[in-house]
Amino acid sequence: MMRLFLLLLVTAVVSATATARAEDPPPRPPAVSAAKPGPRSDPASAKTPAFAADETLTYTINWPTGLSLGEARLRTVRRNTPDGPRVENSFHLDASVPGFPVLEDHRSIATGDFCSVEFDKKYSHGKRKADEKMTFDQQNHTATRETKDGGKGDVSTPTCAKDALAYIGYIRTELSNGRLPPHQPVYYGAAYELRVEFTGTFSVKVNDAPVNADRILATLKGPKVDITFEAFFTKDAARTPVLVRVPLSLATFSMELVR
Repeated sequence: MMRLFLLLLVTAVVSATATARAEDPPPRPPAVSAAKPGPRSDPASAKTPAFAADETLTYTINWPTGLSLGEARLRTVRRNTPDGPRVENSFHLDASVPGFPVLEDHRSIATGDFCSVEFDKKYSHGKRKADEKMTFDQQNHTATRETKDGGKGDVSTPTCAKDALAYIGYIRTELSNGRLPPHQPVYYGAAYELRVEFTGTFSVKVNDAPVNADRILATLKGPKVDITFEAFFTKDAARTPVLVRVPLSLATFSMELVR
C-alpha cells in the first residue's frame, strides 16, 4: 500500500470520486513567481518547506463507488536537534475488511533537505507481515536494511537518498519552488525508481468541493511494481496533496484529503 502512496504518495487504494477537467491551455511546468521550472538534483537547492512545522493530513481511501475502504493519516513535524534540522514523518493506514486486516505504520527521520536518516516500515496485509528498519549513511552513500527476524544487508545509495515518506515533503518543497524532482530511486525497504511529470492544472472535487490543483503523473517501478498513478497538489505555497488516484487490476481507487 505505502508503495502506492508515493508510493506518496501512496499507499492506497484510491477513486476518482473527483472528476477532473483541463483548465489551462497546454500543460506547462508549475511556476512559482519567477522561478524557472525543471529538475534540480542538488539537495542544497531545497528551501524551507512552506507547509506547517507540525502538520497532520487525514485521507479517506475510497472504492470507485465512493464508499470508504478506510483511512490514512500522515503527520509531519519539523524540529531543530543537536545534529541539525530534522523532518520527522509518521504514516498510519487502516483499510481492513472483515477477515483481512490491512494495517500500516511507517516512520521516517530525515534532514532538513529531506535526506533520509532512518526509515521504519511495519505492515500487516492479511497473513503477510513486515517489520524492518533502514538506516542511511549519507556520507558513505550506503543504507543498512534490518528485519525483525534478524535479516541484514547493505545497499549503495545516491546522494541525498530519500525514503518514501521523506520524498513527500521533498516533492512538495520542489513544486513550491517551481521545480520538478528529477528521476530518482525512492526507498521503501527496496529501491523503487520514481519519475514524475507535470501535466496541467485541473479542477477536482474533494469532499464535493472544487479545488484547483496541479496534476502530477508519477511512474513507479520496483520489485513487483510497475504502475503509473496521478497525484494532485494544491497550487498554494504548501502544495498539499489533496487527491491520489491509483489504477489497480480490480479498479481505480482513490485517496482523498479530508478537510
